[in-house]
Amino acid sequence: MDFNEIKYKKPFYKIKQPLREHLRQYSRLAQFPISYDDLASHGEIIPLTDENGNSTFWNAVLFNPSDIDQIYSDLLNLYQMLYADGSPIAYIKIGSVDFCSYGNSKPFRIKVVNEINDNHDYYYIKKADASRIYGLELEHIFSPNKMSYLVDKLTLVEEHVIGIPCDEFIAKNNGKKVENRLRLAKEFVKFNERCFVQLLGDMRAYNYVVEINQDFDNIQYRLRAMDFDQQSYEGRKNMYLPQFYKDNIELVNLTQEVMSFETAGQYVLQERAAMKKRFLSARQRTKSLLRRMRNDRISTDANVKQLREDLSKLYNNEAFLECRTMGQILILHIESRLGIKIF
Repeated sequence: MDFNEIKYKKPFYKIKQPLREHLRQYSRLAQFPISYDDLASHGEIIPLTDENGNSTFWNAVLFNPSDIDQIYSDLLNLYQMLYADGSPIAYIKIGSVDFCSYGNSKPFRIKVVNEINDNHDYYYIKKADASRIYGLELEHIFSPNKMSYLVDKLTLVEEHVIGIPCDEFIAKNNGKKVENRLRLAKEFVKFNERCFVQLLGDMRAYNYVVEINQDFDNIQYRLRAMDFDQQSYEGRKNMYLPQFYKDNIELVNLTQEVMSFETAGQYVLQERAAMKKRFLSARQRTKSLLRRMRNDRISTDANVKQLREDLSKLYNNEAFLECRTMGQILILHIESRLGIKIF
């Protein structure tokens, strides 16, 4: 199978100089020893199956034997840049390189193995897209999750987001009552609100993970986005609310079962208060990012028109109708939702 046969659903938006200046200011730019296009041009791919023999979206990448040593050396150096500021990490090797043929970012998944204990880690190499970069930065600022990533020209390198993809979590617990169900429902309410405030779209169950932590007396959960391709791209307001995706109906039903509308409303207010505090602690970084975003074009004119009309009705605020970019809409939306003034 040829990499060039695979098409992208959403157009890629170039990272323009103002955004690159923000990335440089906050230490997100680097010089990579290998690029996305290098990997795509050197390898062939064969489909991978799961443990039951079912097809997956992942493909094993096969490199020319004459190139593999240099490629693996470069991939190890890139891993060290991401996780150790370039300092050498002993006793690690590349275990495998896989390619995902589904979605917008078309990532390469790099498996890094500890040679002493066989413990392994992953990171991802993707084509750099401006809307995805905005999403990673907004997640880093407004969520409780810190995102580790680097950019060089047209290549994006991201850390692995640890957790169980929510669609797998739902399937695994089908017909079962998960432990601490109220906590899971509470996290879904907070996650739903956080995605909406950030205008992060396409949070279907396979685009975020369930992180499970054992507290001293029970199980705790956190829901984390792992796909930022649809940051401020969609036109319909409901596309930014995970509660409206049919993939998430089990979590919606759970939430309605274990808590009242009033209780859910209190958790929404708590999350807004937490996001406001995160903004205040990163005010200059947020202003730097949104100053670039309000002049950037990362969606279609039709989507901008529809979203500004939807939010104008939601807030009964005609100021949304004057917005010309998704960045302008996002600024006014955050200010309206969190009760803050950004500029």
